[in-house]
Amino acid sequence: MGILAANIISMGQPFTASIYPGAFASGHSVSYDWMWAAQFVLIDGKMRGLFTLLFGAGIYLFVEKARAKGASRWLQIRRLLWLGIFGLIHYYLIWRGDILLAYSMAGIAAVLLFIDLEPHKQMVLGLLGFLAGAIFYGVTMVFMQVVADGPEPDSAALAQVQAELLAGAERDLSDGRSETRIWQEGSYGDLVGHTFEQHGSAPFTDPWLLVFETLPLILIGMALYQFGLFTGGMDPRKQRLWGWAGLALGVFLTTIIALATIRDGVTYYEGFAARLGWGYLPKLFMTLGLASLLAINAPKAGHFLADRVSAAGRAAFTNYLGISLVMLFVFGNWGLDLFGRLGRSELYLVTAIAWVVMLAWSKPWLDRFRYGPLEWVWRCLTYGRLFTLRHPSRS
Repeated sequence: MGILAANIISMGQPFTASIYPGAFASGHSVSYDWMWAAQFVLIDGKMRGLFTLLFGAGIYLFVEKARAKGASRWLQIRRLLWLGIFGLIHYYLIWRGDILLAYSMAGIAAVLLFIDLEPHKQMVLGLLGFLAGAIFYGVTMVFMQVVADGPEPDSAALAQVQAELLAGAERDLSDGRSETRIWQEGSYGDLVGHTFEQHGSAPFTDPWLLVFETLPLILIGMALYQFGLFTGGMDPRKQRLWGWAGLALGVFLTTIIALATIRDGVTYYEGFAARLGWGYLPKLFMTLGLASLLAINAPKAGHFLADRVSAAGRAAFTNYLGISLVMLFVFGNWGLDLFGRLGRSELYLVTAIAWVVMLAWSKPWLDRFRYGPLEWVWRCLTYGRLFTLRHPSRS
C-alpha cells in the first residue's frame, strides 16, 4: 500500500514529476512544492526501504524453511528468477517503474554470496554498502546540482559539463512530454513501443541503486530478522527507543532538506540532489525507525484494520501488479484517459480509493483461498507443481 503512495505521481504524470514538480503535465503551483516536500519527508524512499527490509527478511526465512525440508538455496534462486520474469513483463508491458527485477537480481546476489554469513556481518556489509551509496550519490548529485544551477562557469571544461547537464535535463523532460502525448492520444501499443525504444536497456544499464540501496537493505533485513526485530526477539523497550530515535532524526534532517529545496522553487537538479543526494542517509534512519516501531505496534492494532492490512500484505504481489494494471486503464486514453490531467491532491485521492479496494478484496479472498492469485502462480512456478488454492474448509 505504501509503495503505491510513492509511485502514484509517476503513474499518473510524466515519470520525472515525482522528483521534479515542474515536470507535471497539468501545470505547477507553489502548493505543489509544499506537497512535494510533504511526500519527500514522509514517503519517498521510506516505503520502498521498508518493503526491501521485509523482502530481505523473507528471503532468509524462505531459505531457512527450505533447508529444514531438505531443499537447498537453489529453490530460492528459482523463485527469484521467476520474480525477475514477472518484473520484466511488468516493466515492458505495464509500467516502467518496476522494482521486481531489481529485487530479483539483488536477492540472487544475496542468496549466492551472503546468506550464510553471520547476521552481524550481514548488518555491517549492508550498512557499509548503504553508506557507500550515500557518498556516491551525495558527491555525484550535489555536484550536478551546483554546476547545473550555478552561474556560467569560467572554466571551459565546467561550462561544457553544465551545457551537457542542462541538455540531459531537457531530454528527460522532452521524453516525458512525448510519453504524455502517447498516454493521451496514442495506443497501448505505442506506449509499449516507446518503452522498448527509449528505455529498453534501462533495467540492465543502471546498476547503482541496486548495488548501493537494494542489496544493502536486503542484507540489513536478513540480519534484523535473525536479531528478532520482526519476531519479538529483541528487547521491546530498546527497540521502541531506537525506533523513535531513528524516526525523529530522519524526519528532522529530511525536513531541513525539504525546506531548503523548496525555498526558491524546486529545480530539476535540486529535486534529484534532495532525493538521491542529501536525503539518502536520512531515509535510512527513518526506514529503520519505522520498521522497529511497526514491528512492535502492528500486533497491537485494532483487529478489523490490522486484519485487513495484514491480508493486503499477504497478497502484496497480487496487489502490486494488479494495481499497476488498474492504473494502466485509469490513466490511458484506452480507459479513463486521466494521464497528465490530475494534480497531486487528485492523485492522492486515487491512491486512497486504491487502498480501499486492496483492503476490501484481500481479506475475503484469503478467507477462502490459501494464497493471493499471483502468489499462487509464483509458488507453483517455483516448485514446478500445482498447489491446492482453496482452503480445505472452503472446498
